[in-house]
Amino acid sequence: MAEKQIMLTAEGLKKIEDKLEHLKSVRRREVAERIKQAIEFGDISENSEYEDAKNEQAFIEGEILTLEKMLRNAKLIEKGESDVVTVGATVILKDLEFGDELEYTIVGSAEADPTEAKISNESPVGEAILGQKVGSIVEVNVPAGVLKYEILGLR
Repeated sequence: MAEKQIMLTAEGLKKIEDKLEHLKSVRRREVAERIKQAIEFGDISENSEYEDAKNEQAFIEGEILTLEKMLRNAKLIEKGESDVVTVGATVILKDLEFGDELEYTIVGSAEADPTEAKISNESPVGEAILGQKVGSIVEVNVPAGVLKYEILGLR
């Protein structure tokens, strides 16, 4: 079975690479030092410091594996010049019910972060606006009902 491609912007790719490097070069050493110190305390069968350090080591190694897999399956998003919404585009929307203007960057699910106005191409809004042109009115089906947006522009 083929693994799912992870769509990333250049910024998202750099963040993952930096995090992976930090885990490998800094966090691994810190945990290894904690394990070494815990072993020096003596009997490891009843040593909570040793258990904690080993659990943290397992977590870090799991995260390293996850990030390496993401990088293996990464597809870099090239931001194109167009009047059509694509992954990587920053979109200005107008909420037709409340009149609010919203600005979102459409990214792959791996780097979606609503607090930074980065929404996934797989989210309801992301799916609804992908492939649409500036000036289009889109309807987004959400659990609370239907939202209507006008696409005002792209950056």
